[in-house]
Amino acid sequence: MPAPARKQAIGPALAVLFLVNVLNFYDRQALGAVLEPLRHEFRLSDTELGALTTIFTVIYAVAGLPLGRLADTGSRRRLLAWGVTAWASLTGLGGLARSYAMLMATRLGVGIGEAVCAPAATSWIGDLVPANRRARAMAGFMMAVPVGGMLSLAITGPMAQAHGWRAALALAALPAAALAPAVWWLREPARGRAAGAEAPPELPLSLLKIPALWWIAASGAIVNFVLYSFSTFLPAFLTRYHGLPVGRAGVWAGVGSGVAGILGAIAAGVYGDRVIRRYGNGRLLLAAAASLAAVPLAWAAIGQPAGSAAAAVALIMPAYGLLQMYYGLVYAAMHDIVPPSLRGTAMAAYFLVTYLGGAAFGPLATGMLSDYFARRAAALVTTAEAARAMGLHQAMYAIPALSLVLAGVLWGGARAMGARRGRNGGEALGKSA
Repeated sequence: MPAPARKQAIGPALAVLFLVNVLNFYDRQALGAVLEPLRHEFRLSDTELGALTTIFTVIYAVAGLPLGRLADTGSRRRLLAWGVTAWASLTGLGGLARSYAMLMATRLGVGIGEAVCAPAATSWIGDLVPANRRARAMAGFMMAVPVGGMLSLAITGPMAQAHGWRAALALAALPAAALAPAVWWLREPARGRAAGAEAPPELPLSLLKIPALWWIAASGAIVNFVLYSFSTFLPAFLTRYHGLPVGRAGVWAGVGSGVAGILGAIAAGVYGDRVIRRYGNGRLLLAAAASLAAVPLAWAAIGQPAGSAAAAVALIMPAYGLLQMYYGLVYAAMHDIVPPSLRGTAMAAYFLVTYLGGAAFGPLATGMLSDYFARRAAALVTTAEAARAMGLHQAMYAIPALSLVLAGVLWGGARAMGARRGRNGGEALGKSA
C-alpha cells in the first residue's frame, strides 16, 4: 500500500477503536457511580457490592481466552461489532433488574461481550502501527480508560441523582447504536503488516517460552487489583468518609481521574517511544518508575482527615495518572516481544491471569477489608454509617501498598526483557517504520 493511503487508513481506524474502548470502560464502570443507591435499594454489604465487579471480571477473563484466539484466526471486525452490541445491550438491561441476582446476571453478559474488545483491538493496532510508534498508539487507545471512566462517573452519578440509577444504566447503552456500524465500516489490516510482511503462524504454547511475559502478566494482576478497587470504591469513599453527595462525588472522581489519566497516557506515549530508542526494555523501566512515584501520593491522599475531600482528590489523582501510564507502556512492550500471529491470544492469556489473579479480587477483597474494619470500628463510634466510613477508609490503604509491589514486579519484567533482547540481538524498531 502506498504511504499516503496507509497514513489515511490509520487515523480513522484508531479513532473508532478508541471510541469503542471508551464505551467499553464507560459501561464497565457505570456501577461505580451508583454503588450507594444500589446499596440502599437492595440492602447490600460492601462485600456484595465488590462481588458485582468480581463476577464480571471472572467471566471476562475466562471468555477472553477463546475470544482472543478467535481474534487471531477470524474476523476482528465482525467479532468487535457483535461484542459492542452485546455488552451495551446488557448494560441497558441492567436498569430493569429487580433484584441483586438479576443485576449480577446482566453483568455476566456484559463481561462476555467486553471480553472481545482488548484482544481484537490491540491485535488490530499491532498490525496497523509500526513498532517504533506503538507506545503512542497503545497509549492513545488505552487513554479510553480514564476518558471512559471520567464520562461514566461524571454522567452516571448526576444522572442517577436526578433520575435514578436505572435511567443512568439505560443511557450508558445508547452510544452502541452508532459505534457498532462504525466498526463494520472499517477495513482490517493484514496480520503482521506493520512489520513489513506477513508473519508465519506460531503455536500458542510458544508464548510460555517468553519469561518477560510472565512478569508482565503478574504486573497486570497487581495493577488491575489496584485500579479496579480505586474505580469501584473511590466515589463511595468520597461520599461516606468525606461527606460529598453522590452526584458531586461522581463528578469529582470522574473528572479528576479523567484528566489525570489522559495526562498519564500522553506521557506514556511520548516518553515510551523515546526511551525505547536507548533501552530495549525502557518501556517497562519507565512503568516501574511511574508506579513507584504513585506510592507516596496515594498514601498521603488516603491519610487526609475526614471532610478533606478536595485535598484527598488533589493528591490521589496524580497517583492515578502515574498508574495509568502502565497500559500504554506495558501493552506496547508486550507487542514488542509477541509474534504478530499470537497477539490476540497473548492479550487474552494476559487478561486471564491478570483478571483472575488481581482485578477479580481487588474490589471483593477491598470490600471484605472494609467490612472487617467497619466491624472493628463499630465499638468506637455511635452509628453504623460512621463505622462503615472508617472501615472503607482503612481498606483504601491497599492501593499504595500494592503500587509499591507493582513497581518491583515491573522492574523484574524489565530485567527479563533486557536479558531476552541481549540473547536475540534486540528488535530493530527503527526498521519497522
